[in-house]
Amino acid sequence: MHNTKDTLVTSFALFSLFFGAGNLILPPLLGFQSGNYWWLVALGFAMSAVLVPILGILAHAKIQGTIYDFGKKVSPNFSLIYSLLIYVISLSLPSPRTAAVTHEIAVQPFFNSSALLSSVVYFSLVFIFAINRSKLLDILGKFLTPAIILILVLIIVTSLFTLDFNFGATEITSPFSHGILEGYQTFDAIGAVVVGGVIIVSINLKSNASFKDKKTLVRNAGWLAGLSLFIIYTGLILSGALNHNNFELNITRIELLSGISKQSLGNNANIFLSILVSLACFTTAVGIVTGSSDFMKDRLPKYKHAYLLTAIVGCLLGIAIGQFNVAYIITVAFPALMFIYPITIILILLNVIPEKWASPMVFRAVVITTVIFSIPDFLGSLGNWAPKKEVFDWIPFSAYQLGWVLPALLAFVITNFVVTNKAKKGSNIRY
Repeated sequence: MHNTKDTLVTSFALFSLFFGAGNLILPPLLGFQSGNYWWLVALGFAMSAVLVPILGILAHAKIQGTIYDFGKKVSPNFSLIYSLLIYVISLSLPSPRTAAVTHEIAVQPFFNSSALLSSVVYFSLVFIFAINRSKLLDILGKFLTPAIILILVLIIVTSLFTLDFNFGATEITSPFSHGILEGYQTFDAIGAVVVGGVIIVSINLKSNASFKDKKTLVRNAGWLAGLSLFIIYTGLILSGALNHNNFELNITRIELLSGISKQSLGNNANIFLSILVSLACFTTAVGIVTGSSDFMKDRLPKYKHAYLLTAIVGCLLGIAIGQFNVAYIITVAFPALMFIYPITIILILLNVIPEKWASPMVFRAVVITTVIFSIPDFLGSLGNWAPKKEVFDWIPFSAYQLGWVLPALLAFVITNFVVTNKAKKGSNIRY
């Protein structure tokens, strides 16, 4: 059996693996723009950036395998392509973005050095942590996460007790759906299927606990990490909303975070913020590189250097892309997220629900439907390349870039109805 200390260390490690660049810079501006609808935006953000990722961790607790196991019921080929796509996206976008944010907030204000130099130093350290695989859980859970949470709580509590509770008018037309889509940019649903595997491997390296004990440990740690994320996100969104009149309307994400930190922590804000950003971003990058390397090691068991080579390639990609500015990386990431995020959400949900409602036939029908109806949202996110909006108006919720939701739900209900009827008629066909 696992004790409270194990649960706390694992939940802290989960929190730090989730809490990276996007989690830090997105919520304050979201609150700043939402005005008196900050709570509705916070609920939407929590749906895609807290609830779905934690369900992903619960799915890992249930499966206790790798990301490959998430899509096996669709088909082995689909699962392999999906897994590779997730790792390519993770190594190409959220991982380098952590280096870009670290440079802009933690390095640039103090040193007149290039973004390339920052990326080289940053990913050299990520590589060192990634190859010291067996110590990862303890380092994250015992040392780095408590420091991250302490600084965040200082910023949020100071804002809440020093500012008047006055909110401006919202600049967002659909606060709830806007919050959901902004939550995509945290990459946390994708992070769940990546770092959940990291946690499982880390636990296996440390103990020989039973399947049931590991399931209980990961489940409890997941809910605790989720509660912590929800409190921190809501606090950052509320802090942004309370500062509506204190900054220019066209302020950037990073400028707002820096401004709020300076108000909360005074003249030492830059130092505290630099430590916070560096720790939060660094732990996420380590999780992504480690998760990708774990996957390749698992897929290529006969190749003894698979882990090392994947870690090297992941860090080199981080160096190459991490020297671009944060706003550019966020813009480039959006179309990829509009396609891969719905598929990831559906796979997480299907792996969490009871087996009787998630047969291979249901997996295939719902995932195929989600892929098809994600294409219009993906095309609509391509800016100048996007087709006219009217082309996809017939799809429910397409105006909110959530056109996949209702078709996926219908596919789930109809396919389960078909499977249940076939079973009642005594069919021996496996669905």
